[in-house]
Amino acid sequence: MVHIVLMVILIAIVILPPLIFFSYMYALSKKPKHSIIRSHPFLGWLRYLLEKLGPEFRQYWFDNDTEGKPFSRADFVGIVYAAKYRTDLISFGGRRDYEKPGFYLSNAMFPKLTSELRVDNNRMIPGKKYVITDEGLFTRKEKFVEEQVKPWLLDDDDVIVVGGNRKNPWRLKGMFGASATSYGAVGEHYIQSTGSGACMAGGSWINTGEGGVADVHLASGVDVISQIGPGMFGFRDGSGQFSIEEYKHRAKVQNIKAFELKFHQGAKIRGGHLEGSKVTEKVAAARLVPVGKTVNSPNRFEFLTNPMEALRFISTLQEEGGKPVGIKIVVGDPKRLEPFFHSMIELDIYPDFITVDGSEGGSGATFKAMADGMGLPLFSALLILDDIARKFGVRDRFKIFASGKLITPDKVAIALALGADCVNSARGFMMANGCIMAMQCHTGKCPTGITTTDSKYQAALAPEEKQWRVMNYILQLREGLFSLAAACGLESPRGFRREHVVFTNESGQSVRIVDLFPYPES
Repeated sequence: MVHIVLMVILIAIVILPPLIFFSYMYALSKKPKHSIIRSHPFLGWLRYLLEKLGPEFRQYWFDNDTEGKPFSRADFVGIVYAAKYRTDLISFGGRRDYEKPGFYLSNAMFPKLTSELRVDNNRMIPGKKYVITDEGLFTRKEKFVEEQVKPWLLDDDDVIVVGGNRKNPWRLKGMFGASATSYGAVGEHYIQSTGSGACMAGGSWINTGEGGVADVHLASGVDVISQIGPGMFGFRDGSGQFSIEEYKHRAKVQNIKAFELKFHQGAKIRGGHLEGSKVTEKVAAARLVPVGKTVNSPNRFEFLTNPMEALRFISTLQEEGGKPVGIKIVVGDPKRLEPFFHSMIELDIYPDFITVDGSEGGSGATFKAMADGMGLPLFSALLILDDIARKFGVRDRFKIFASGKLITPDKVAIALALGADCVNSARGFMMANGCIMAMQCHTGKCPTGITTTDSKYQAALAPEEKQWRVMNYILQLREGLFSLAAACGLESPRGFRREHVVFTNESGQSVRIVDLFPYPES
């Protein structure tokens, strides 16, 4: 009797469930139109499972440390260590493939000492970082320590003034800030931690993206660039047209330091897109759109059809708001930029800054053809924009902000040398906040609580902790930037020029950028 009972239990627990499961999967395999599953049911499902897990296996196990796209494992780990531990020390040498062509900084025979740098470290600021106390095979013990840290700000003589002719110019003592990420595309916890971290670091900023200004953008007191996209979210009336009254209302806000008209974006020149599932009440209030409605922005301001109209609109905003007004563009080729510069000179109207976004820029959702094939990469675009501005004799009339995978001090230094005054980063700040590159930005189910407005997923991101990581990332990048400047024989990163960058091709031939692309005469 006992044997019979045990046999029944064995069948019920061990044999029956797998049998039912495999029978169900076999029956299910005959329904879909997937050829492999229909002809090879179990192997087909296994292939599908492996295909779904493939990106994770490649990221953590199979990809070389420098192979991953859009960012390698080495890039990712570098930001994590800068943000958590405020260090960029490595062992046993760099992992770059030095046989591939690329840009390098040219070091001086006699570099500057730290004491010779023009840097404002006069006032220490409170900071926090993690310290590893024990590193085991499966665990890592850490403690969160408080300390006083150097801010690595620009000296007063090197302050960057954006919109010097405006009633309220914007003075910057740092050269690195958070690029445009719209509320809705990212959640309020991310905005809160990034804004607070940038504010604590000082000399930095956040850009609202085209989703309008929300209360959370202003809560930390950080400097804010308010972006106005072709959808005019947050700056529109009831009929969806641009509202000058909404604009003037925002211009009165103290920590909104500048406005940026988004003409193009590197990853999605077609215009923006936000799924209705992400449009919560708060997002709808910031964008001035209905709750739960999927919203798209066109790829151009409907009422701006040529350079003259665009510049007159910029002038109106400058006069009505009294604050700097810039534009964000992607460079296609020099000839397409020239009419805009001709119109600047003819009208004597200039944007206060131009943000040039490289085609390698990121986005929560875009078409692959746009991301891979439209617009020029950042370094090429910077050289073209800087050349044209110098050729027309107007380079001193505006500042240039650069964005496009600039997440490390060396890349930032090269961008400054090629013509930028300041640098934006979006994904660098996302990784400092805990992003693991799960590629779920468009789904609203970001596992780290960054690119989501769902309260369940947002709970993964604790702003009170992540704000210190953002602060550390900014400080570590600025310290690295000053160290690179010193190695190049410069007293400040403000001194980077084309002669400080060398390009080496696949044959090992090297040429200075200033010789490859000489500064043009006005």
